Amino acid sequence: MFKSLTARAIIPVTVSVTGFVIVCCILLYAIMKTDMTNDVIRYETNQASTIVKSTRYAMLHDDRESLGNIIDNIGTQENVEHVRIFNKKGLIMFSSNHGETGRLLDKNAAGCIECHSGPVPVASLGDMKQARRFVNDKGRGVIAITAPIYNEPSCTQAACHVHTAEQKILGTLDIGLSAAPLINNLAVMRSRMIVFSIMVLLVTIGGVAALLRRYVFIPLNSLVDFTEKALQGVEEEILPGAAEIEKLSGNIRSIVKELNRVRREMAQWNKGD
Repeated sequence: MFKSLTARAIIPVTVSVTGFVIVCCILLYAIMKTDMTNDVIRYETNQASTIVKSTRYAMLHDDRESLGNIIDNIGTQENVEHVRIFNKKGLIMFSSNHGETGRLLDKNAAGCIECHSGPVPVASLGDMKQARRFVNDKGRGVIAITAPIYNEPSCTQAACHVHTAEQKILGTLDIGLSAAPLINNLAVMRSRMIVFSIMVLLVTIGGVAALLRRYVFIPLNSLVDFTEKALQGVEEEILPGAAEIEKLSGNIRSIVKELNRVRREMAQWNKGD
């Protein structure tokens, strides 16, 4: 299989280029996947911040009906899997899924353990640490964000609130978006990268093969033919081409001439004997 010079030249190049392209595509896909996921998390974090600001007026006036309507309306938007607000104790006060209203959350659950892992709850987390990814009870992939609702001076001064100024967090907003758009985008990107990689491989290997044939294999075949004819006594002009080929063909012709001269002298000596 590897006796041919063509195979020995093309196959290693093919394997090397293929491995290089595959490794680069894997690294590029991993980087782009991370960037796209982080973009979704940042977008969702901004959404959570917007919701907290939108519900602030209703919270200050203890307008539970308006607050419930806001949560319900947000929950009906496309790709929104759930929206809920729970208090500091983990009791769900409002939810787009009315069936879970009044349920007490486990502090060791995903989205809660990040803040409640120590003896003292953490007051703030980075955007990426607020995010979690899971499959809900409907079998759908979800990317969720938990955003704390901080105790502001206007909250402690409101007539309907009994929170002290020392209480930093009043509750938490939890919003989950469907991971389907991200998964679909990653699948499209992955398929396009595969097609692109195949195109790069074909073009690269085809180009390398064409260059090798033009500048290596054809001159070598001509050199082999020149050598065979020289050994048969047929003298031809030195092969044109690269300096190495011209020098090698000239050396071969000189060697063959010298060999023929030696053979003639030996033949004459044998006749003389």
